[in-house]
Amino acid sequence: MASVSGLGGFDSASLVDQLMQLEKVPQQRVQTRLSGEQLQLNALQTLNSKIASLVTKAEAAADPAKWGGRSATSTDTKVAVTAGASASPGSLSIKVERTALSHQLGFASTAARADVVVAGGTQVRLDRLDGTTKTIDTKDGTLQGLADALNDPANETGVRASLVSTTGGYRLLVESTTTGKASDFALTGADGSALLGGATARAGQDAELSLGAGITTTSATNTFTDLLPGVTVTVAAGSAGTTSEVTVSRDEAGATKLVKDLVDGLNSVLTEMTGLTTYGTGTAGTGRGMLAGDSTVRSVQSQLRGTVFGSGDESLAKLGIQIDRNGAFTFNEADFKKAYTADPAGTAASISSGFASRVEKTADAASNKDTGLLTAAITGRKAGIERLTDSVEAWDRRLELRRTALTRQFTALETALSTMSSQSSWLSSQISALGSSSSS
Repeated sequence: MASVSGLGGFDSASLVDQLMQLEKVPQQRVQTRLSGEQLQLNALQTLNSKIASLVTKAEAAADPAKWGGRSATSTDTKVAVTAGASASPGSLSIKVERTALSHQLGFASTAARADVVVAGGTQVRLDRLDGTTKTIDTKDGTLQGLADALNDPANETGVRASLVSTTGGYRLLVESTTTGKASDFALTGADGSALLGGATARAGQDAELSLGAGITTTSATNTFTDLLPGVTVTVAAGSAGTTSEVTVSRDEAGATKLVKDLVDGLNSVLTEMTGLTTYGTGTAGTGRGMLAGDSTVRSVQSQLRGTVFGSGDESLAKLGIQIDRNGAFTFNEADFKKAYTADPAGTAASISSGFASRVEKTADAASNKDTGLLTAAITGRKAGIERLTDSVEAWDRRLELRRTALTRQFTALETALSTMSSQSSWLSSQISALGSSSSS
C-alpha cells in the first residue's frame, strides 16, 4: 500500500521508522552476540593452528632418529667431510697425495672443421682399458662429424670431445667422462691406424689419501665414501699436498636446536593462551581476553605446563628446562650442552621419549582434527554461529512484515484524519454560510 505521509498533519513514515528502531533492538542484541561469537571462533582457530605447529616441533624432538646426528669438521676447506648417524666420534689426520684425473688424448694434427680426417671411411674405434671395443660412425668422416659422434649420448662413448682453436685450424681433445686409472681409452681409425697424426695421452689417475702409520687409500673419484664407517670425505681438484684434521662428533648444535625450538613453540602457545583468557583489570574490564573464562583453553594451558613434570624422580632442570614464576618455560643452553656431553644417550631419551613425547600427546589431544578438545570447541561454536545467523535472518523477515503492517495502519489513519479534516472544513463553511443568511 502506498504511503500518504503528512496528510493528517503528522509524518507517519518518520513515526514508523522510529517504531522500527525499537522493534530492531532484540535483533541487534543477537547481531552483537553473533559478532562476538565469530571473533571468538577466529581466536580459537588461530590458537588451534599454533598448537598444531607445536605438535610438529614435538614430533621432531620425540623422533630418536633426530638425535643420532653427527657433526663433521675439517681444518682445510679443500677437504670436505660429512658424517651419518652410524659414524663414531673421533678424529683423523689426512694428507692428499694426489687427486683423481680423467684420461685425456690430445691429437697432434690441426684441421678445419669440415676437413675429412678419418682415412678410409667414416668409422673410428674406441678401445677401453677393460678390453671392450666400440665402433663409432662419424657419418661424414670430418673433424666436426667425429667430435659430434663422440659427444652423441646415443653412442654411449663415455668420452667428451672438444675442438680447440690453434694456429692453422683446430685440434681434437678427447677426455673420459669419469676419473680414475680405469678410465683409460684409445681412439684410432676403424683398422687401428692413427688419427690426426697420433695423440699425446694424459693417463687417468685415482685419488690417493695418506692416513698416517703407512695407511693409504685410493678412489676413482675425489670422493672417498665410508672412509670411516659413516664418514665420507671429498677433496677438491688440485688439492694434492693438502693436509687436514677431520673431526667427527655428536651434533650438539642440532640437538640443542631441537629442544630450543620445542621450548620456543611452547612459550608461543602459552603466551597466546594467556592473552586470550585473561579476565582484565579495573571496573571496565580493561584488557579482557577474547576467550576469558573459557575452561577448555585454560585446561589445555594447564596440561601443557604440566609436561615439564615426568614420572618418578625425573627432572628436566638438570637439562636446563624449567618453568618460571609467570608460567613460561625457560631453557638454559649451557646446562643442556653439559648434560648432553656427559650422557648423550640418557639426555636424548629424557627429551625424545619423555618431555617431547608428553608435549606431543598433550598438544595433539587439543588440536587433533578429528578428536581434539579445541577442535570440538570450534565445531560447537560454528554450530552456534549458524543458529544465530538463522535467528538474524528470521528477524529480518519478521521486521519486514512488522514494517508493512505499521505502514498500512498509519496510512489508513492518515487517510481517515484527512477525510475528517475535509468534512470539518465543509461543516465550518456551511455554518458560516447559515450565519450570513440570518443576519441579512
